[in-house]
Amino acid sequence: MVLGGGEGDGTGCVLGGRDAAMDAALGALYGGEGDGATGSRKASGERAAGLGGSAPKVARWLGDIRTYFPGSVVQVMQRDAIARLGLSALLLEPEMLEAVEPDVHLVGTLLSLNKAMPETTKETARAVVRKVVEQLEKRLATRTRATLTGALDRSARISRPRHHDIDWDRTIRANLKNYLPEHRTVVPERLIGYGRAARAVKKEVILCIDQSGSMAASVVYASVFGAVLASMRSIATRLVVFDTAVVDLTDQLDDPVDVLFGTQLGGGTDINRALAYCQSKITRPADTVVVLISDLYEGGIRNEMLKRVAAMKSAGVEFVTLLALSDEGAPAYDREHAAALAALGAPAFACTPDLFPEVMAAALEKRPLPVP
Repeated sequence: MVLGGGEGDGTGCVLGGRDAAMDAALGALYGGEGDGATGSRKASGERAAGLGGSAPKVARWLGDIRTYFPGSVVQVMQRDAIARLGLSALLLEPEMLEAVEPDVHLVGTLLSLNKAMPETTKETARAVVRKVVEQLEKRLATRTRATLTGALDRSARISRPRHHDIDWDRTIRANLKNYLPEHRTVVPERLIGYGRAARAVKKEVILCIDQSGSMAASVVYASVFGAVLASMRSIATRLVVFDTAVVDLTDQLDDPVDVLFGTQLGGGTDINRALAYCQSKITRPADTVVVLISDLYEGGIRNEMLKRVAAMKSAGVEFVTLLALSDEGAPAYDREHAAALAALGAPAFACTPDLFPEVMAAALEKRPLPVP
């Protein structure tokens, strides 16, 4: 998109009204001349960002971009403003938070500022985070439950069910070749059904999440998925976050907002210690799925980490390694560790939130993962 209006543009066009306001909003962030309200120009004549450190000016600019641009563009501009102009500190002010368009990346920024956040801001921040979490749950929860329920049903299928445990729909489909036209009936040579255990906990899932700064979006999505999994009676879900320490947030899974505010983004990484904790919580290895979400930059003992993964897999645990759980694709990650895990039968790959239910379904059924 090209917007003219300045002497250096060479178009000879003069912008007015809405176009001029859009140009000023873009220029304030990406180096426009500005109009004194949001933009600025260096004495040398070079373009310079014009939001400065003024909270009123930034709040006015946030209002402008929400007026002139669609929500998806607003979120990109907000992320650029935080990254390019260092505006994180201003998000500690309630008035600023109320003006911001909430998204996953903003939640990550707020979580990284959690410990520095004044009490007057925390309730507003929680409201912003809750709005994003509710949007994600609405988008992801129904499909996740449906996909995993199907996977759990298939994994619990038995070939000699009691009469009241027979799945008649699947039994009929499996025996259509035995249809007798003269009797207008199907002879069910093979019965398909589910045992009494189908009503109990079938699988255990442990989400082990790296909370280093680069994993912010993954932490947000994983917390939402953790809450969804925990709401399913057939799955016993544990959520563990780690840096150089390990924190078990399982008892907060009924509210993903509490989970998120229980994290501490940033710091070092000790994957080995985190996996040691997860390993100690496994009681039914053949029915357990461990999901490690990490960029694999290990600050702990590398060989011990790999030995733990190998031990869990040999015991029957399904081990899944996600380099990221976000829409942005794979971040920078430790390729040597990723290759070592792949050699153990635990391929490491980035996963989008929309693909995650399929990945979990495959793990629950012990079939090959849908690696993108």
